[in-house]
Amino acid sequence: MIPNWEQDIIHFMRIISRKTLREFWDQHPDARQPLQAWYDDAKHAEWRSPIDIKNVYRNASFLTNNRVIFNIKGNDYRLIVVVQYVHGILYIRFIGTHREYDRIGAATI
Repeated sequence: MIPNWEQDIIHFMRIISRKTLREFWDQHPDARQPLQAWYDDAKHAEWRSPIDIKNVYRNASFLTNNRVIFNIKGNDYRLIVVVQYVHGILYIRFIGTHREYDRIGAATI
């Protein structure tokens, strides 16, 4: 029997960029722990579809262009990422307060 090496490889998510999260929690210290928890969850996840995300984050919202909105710290903050499921990459597009979120175009940011 020939092993299927592709199945045996564990593919974790790559997050671009953690620096964005750090800069935000430096300005909003109460967001640090929830953002670090999200980062650790996402970094060790194997999200290959929106269903994989929804199984962990039931309140996640999905938009066009593979954008996902996460509620952070009881919905005090919003995090928007673009997911490349095939490559396992999350691009952080926005992190902000609920008020700041209301002023942006979440589907195009």
